[in-house]
Amino acid sequence: MATTIITLEDLQKFKLELLEEIQKIINAKHPTPVRKWLKSHEVRRLLTISPYKLQALRDTGVLPFTKIGAVIYYNYEDIEVMLLTHSRVGTSSQKPVSR
Repeated sequence: MATTIITLEDLQKFKLELLEEIQKIINAKHPTPVRKWLKSHEVRRLLTISPYKLQALRDTGVLPFTKIGAVIYYNYEDIEVMLLTHSRVGTSSQKPVSR
């Protein structure tokens, strides 16, 4: 039975290939919109939120918007900034399990 030796370089190459594949999967699931400005229904679909939640984000100033006539537009970059500035890491309300 033949043995194969895996080197550190092999592992690094595998890591890079794996990261590239993961990035392709993420980009395929959440493609960046082609247009800079999105309408309300597009933002609701992108964020999977209700019309009322979108209005609350507007009313509180969390999500900037531009209104032309009766149509409200949102800058895609503003949506990204909102998501980044309001993301929380490790803020679980659950108590740790005692052992």
